[in-house]
Amino acid sequence: MTWIVKVTRRGQITIPVEVRRKSNIKVGDRLLVKVTRDGILLKRIPRIEEMVGIDSQYGDIGEIERKLEKIREEF
Repeated sequence: MTWIVKVTRRGQITIPVEVRRKSNIKVGDRLLVKVTRDGILLKRIPRIEEMVGIDSQYGDIGEIERKLEKIREEF
């Protein structure tokens, strides 16, 4: 699907609701804006709350805290 949007005097655009829903973009979200060879890429930056557990494959929180404490003691 494609959309045509209008750029305002202040350089703003409105992202169509269908795009926001599909991309999970909500009020207050931050977007990465990157100029590519093909045009402009807008990419949603996940909120920190959404990142919880992303590295859980590396160990549980207790194990990680113990490793950090050991590293701190060494310094």
